[in-house]
Amino acid sequence: MFFKAVILVNINILLVEDDTRILDMVCKFLRNEGWLVDACANGDDAANLIYDKIYQIIILDIMLPGTNGQELLKELRQIRDTPVLMMTALSDDDSQLRAFDNQADDYITKPFSMQILVKRAEALLRRSGALKKEIQAGKLVLFLETYGAEYDGVKIILTPKEFEILEVFVRNAGKIVTHETLLTRIWGYDFEGNEGIIHASMKKLRDKLPCGIIRTIKGVGYCLEVENDD
Repeated sequence: MFFKAVILVNINILLVEDDTRILDMVCKFLRNEGWLVDACANGDDAANLIYDKIYQIIILDIMLPGTNGQELLKELRQIRDTPVLMMTALSDDDSQLRAFDNQADDYITKPFSMQILVKRAEALLRRSGALKKEIQAGKLVLFLETYGAEYDGVKIILTPKEFEILEVFVRNAGKIVTHETLLTRIWGYDFEGNEGIIHASMKKLRDKLPCGIIRTIKGVGYCLEVENDD
């Protein structure tokens, strides 16, 4: 029997992005994190949603068909203080300053790492009090704010990359995490390397964990197996 990590309860995210490839990729990634995601590709649909539903965070592109992201942000601020992470290809200072003047909470430019996107969203959720500060699978506990880890009360010293890899497994305890998933989540969707970096990183991580806790699924990926004490 496996413990699955209990991470978030009723975390609803609105994702607004007109590039359907990025929209689908980010939406899938966020849902795999355990979050509930409403996705739309234009500002007018998003405007209707912000009146109809309460979200814990909104991830918002600037260049949108219909109501653009800056106007949508101003409209949102008239009715809600929902954390907003702007996600856009516009990296110039004027665009960023305007977003912050319109009370955006954070700003990420494309291309971006999926893991960085999640970390920034998590930071906003923690600030608003919506996100738990630790996650657990059996005896394995991760402390999200400090990148700390413990197994059965004993501290495990991890590098930031090792922590991020282990976090993916804890969030998916008892499930197979594929090589492709790890590459996308940890190294980014635009990473040009190969699976060799995964194997090298997994060897180092496994050396720091109890033997057999992460099982290899040959040709597919890995699975975190945590036994119930009961």
